[in-house]
Amino acid sequence: MSLADLEKSLPPGRLILDPDVIAKYLHDEAEWAPFERPLAVLRPRTAEEVQIAVRWCIDTGTAVVARGAGTGLSGGANALRDCMVIVLDGMTTIREIDPLERLAVVEPGVVNDDLRRACEELGLWYPPDPASSPWSTIGGNVATNAGGVCCLKYGVTRDYVLGVQVVTGTGDLVRLGRRTAKGVAGYDLAGLMVGSEGTLGIITEVTVRLRPSRLPERTVAGYFDSIVTAGRAVEAVAASGITPSALELVDKQCLLAVDAWKNMGLSVDADVLLLGRVDTPGAIGDDEAHRLQRVFEEAGANWAVHSTDQTEADALFAARRLAYPAMERLGPVLTEDICVPIRAVPQMLARIERIAAHRETTIANIAHAGDGNLHPLLIAPHDDNAARARAQAAFTDIIDAALELGGTVTGEHGVGLLKMDGLAKELDPAVLDMHYSVKRALDPHNILNPGKVVPAR
Repeated sequence: MSLADLEKSLPPGRLILDPDVIAKYLHDEAEWAPFERPLAVLRPRTAEEVQIAVRWCIDTGTAVVARGAGTGLSGGANALRDCMVIVLDGMTTIREIDPLERLAVVEPGVVNDDLRRACEELGLWYPPDPASSPWSTIGGNVATNAGGVCCLKYGVTRDYVLGVQVVTGTGDLVRLGRRTAKGVAGYDLAGLMVGSEGTLGIITEVTVRLRPSRLPERTVAGYFDSIVTAGRAVEAVAASGITPSALELVDKQCLLAVDAWKNMGLSVDADVLLLGRVDTPGAIGDDEAHRLQRVFEEAGANWAVHSTDQTEADALFAARRLAYPAMERLGPVLTEDICVPIRAVPQMLARIERIAAHRETTIANIAHAGDGNLHPLLIAPHDDNAARARAQAAFTDIIDAALELGGTVTGEHGVGLLKMDGLAKELDPAVLDMHYSVKRALDPHNILNPGKVVPAR
């Protein structure tokens, strides 16, 4: 079968062959992750159209790369040579929101924040909130098991996926999972799809669990004179027994970048900003907020406050979300995504500082600090190959340090292309063999995002 045959089997306009348009879909946001020119791009509107394309790819031996909004940071959506890129951002229907069962059924191209707004109108809440939530899609969130600011208390995407519809590596269109509150019939194949980055199936519909609308949050901000001191405060919060709804870290470099871009005036006094939130209702919540402030102060904050100004509090968290795009304006940013045990957070932050000095690399820091998920941002000037090489070496050093401290190579961005070597270091050979077995079973033709996630053997 030729591409012309495939084009005839699809509605007009679905298959894109124009090189200028294809160029928009070559890679995600992962700096320096390799990509190549695909054979074609498909922009389907139905699961059946995805199925038609996958069956054509099986018949022709063509690799398939699924893509959402392209906001990924690991290279998982990067095009392979002569592959078919299936772009799912046009499948944007919220098919159902059920207030009684507290679930929603959505197509993969639904933007995270759009789902959250639709749920809010019905008194419901979809918790997973990656920093890219204004742009990233639910399909991509599921594919990478995205986390976010509130996952410290409420969990990550995996905790909210009840079921998925998937086009498999054999070209079948199947439903996995359930709609009920409980269900243990068979293996958890729906859960297996979460975080698989398009290597085990292409997600064409997602059923997610919802919660009642969240209660108002109280915000506590603390300024610290060093990133290690702020890390010790994170450890102290965990030891205090408080479970914040968010505990975020932003360092001076990120604050300066946000100020330069948005003129928010946040970098005047803080070398490191630690932001905590609690959402426990009533007087208990007030007490938790005051306790959180005391923990900050006792851990070494040179200034801490329980904010009563919601606009001011929202601005602080907006700055946290803006940190990554603000740093991108300064030059290419290689984004890390390691996660370490809470007690290792201060030590890991100290190691990052030493790595930055040793590799002569500028490293800024943002973090979902409360659960140990750190995002060092490695910056190298444009067209400076030596600086780029140093940044890539520092990237590897940070992964090695995280593993030494009992951590993992990725907390929420996924393995993609950038973390495959790290994954091979993290997993025992017998566990890697289990990964290969699952991949062979579900993708026997090896067409689904081949060469990603699991290192080649």
